[in-house]
Amino acid sequence: MEKLLKKYLSPTEAILESISDGVFTVDMDWCISSFNRAAEEITGVSRKEAIGRRCSEVFRSSMCGADCALQQTLKTGKPVIGKSGYIIDADGNRIPISVSTAVLKNSEGIVIGGAETFRDLSDVEALRRELKGKYMVGDLVSRSPLMQKVFEVLPAIAASPSTVLILGETGTGKELVARTIHELSPVCQGPFIAVNCSALPDTLLESELFGYKAGAFTGANKDKPGRFSLARSGTLFLDEIGEISPALQVGLLRVLQEKTYEPLGATRSETTDARIIVATNKDLIEQTRKGAFREDLYYRVNVVRVELPPLRRRKEDIPLLVEQFIERFNRLQGKAIEGIEAEAISLLMAHHWPGNVRELENVIERSFIMCSGGLISIGHLPEELTAHCKSAGVGSDVRSAHDLLDTQSIHAALERNDYNRLAAARELGVHKTTLFRRMKKLGISLPGRDGRSLRKQRTVAVTHLLK
Repeated sequence: MEKLLKKYLSPTEAILESISDGVFTVDMDWCISSFNRAAEEITGVSRKEAIGRRCSEVFRSSMCGADCALQQTLKTGKPVIGKSGYIIDADGNRIPISVSTAVLKNSEGIVIGGAETFRDLSDVEALRRELKGKYMVGDLVSRSPLMQKVFEVLPAIAASPSTVLILGETGTGKELVARTIHELSPVCQGPFIAVNCSALPDTLLESELFGYKAGAFTGANKDKPGRFSLARSGTLFLDEIGEISPALQVGLLRVLQEKTYEPLGATRSETTDARIIVATNKDLIEQTRKGAFREDLYYRVNVVRVELPPLRRRKEDIPLLVEQFIERFNRLQGKAIEGIEAEAISLLMAHHWPGNVRELENVIERSFIMCSGGLISIGHLPEELTAHCKSAGVGSDVRSAHDLLDTQSIHAALERNDYNRLAAARELGVHKTTLFRRMKKLGISLPGRDGRSLRKQRTVAVTHLLK
């Protein structure tokens, strides 16, 4: 029957029946007048059912109503190309699509309706989620090999009840890592309580952590539970633990060792089963040498350690982080910023980021204020950022930012592969001659012998010793 139908189709109709994109047309009353084979397959609605019905009844799309692309085209006469949205198919499934529209005219040039093509993006979205999942743990995203090592151990760390020490510069995301550990842990249904130990003086911090009983001091009219009490059956995150005084460290050591503590003014001890995660941007080993941090407490908190690299050592993550921030601010601010221009990304890649991920997030948030729609450009970035890039000599040359990223990536790959250029090229996904040519252009020098020569030399030495 299908072959017989094609026999009587016009060339245009035959083409529409053979393409993989859904195509339909509507008249001026928004009733469907044609519906091709792909449209049937994508929507699960037969041509017989669709023709004559209003398009909104058939598609149940996120773009129906005021956001209708076809309505916009008929109103302005201008086509819409590649607008994203979704439809609900006959089985109730949500199908992501992209649509393009055009005005439909008769032989005399009179507008008689509209035409729309739509493409099923289900496979594309599935692939996107798969790739994103590969680089994502909880709310953490990264393509960096340094962060991927952290991602690999987080599930095992989360499953353990041991105390965790998170090290990293300010703004690297220590609290986000702590939250991720909590969300992956067996106590994820319990509370996550965070305390910044540097934000309060010792007297207030002690009562904040351990709580107090009524009458413990002037103004203590009733009992107040501390954070250790509130975090029962959950996780307590102590940020900037390197800032607490030696006197308070004694009380904290007792909690970690015995799981007991005494609220201020209490006559008996209380217990806690909270999972303890601590973090600091200080060198605790150096602090113990100076006597500013108790050695026994250091060994108690340093059971499992997670070290977060600064953003300047994982610049390949900047585009991924920017995309994540844009998605978040679009939701929070009700905007539709589409992304960021390549030139603006290049400037971000060239920046040193002393404030790390937190600084990058603030830059994107400030850019949102300046950008009303479309893409974030260089003009939307903070002036101090663009001025810094210009003073570094890279602001006027976009390629220099790419060169900087390439240099860092190549150096990292060479180091990981013991300066074996062939292995480094394989890791980077390029041919060895491409790597050699790029290294020469960037002025990257190597040790006297590459990784293969060094390994050969070691093998000969070992063989000689065995003889």
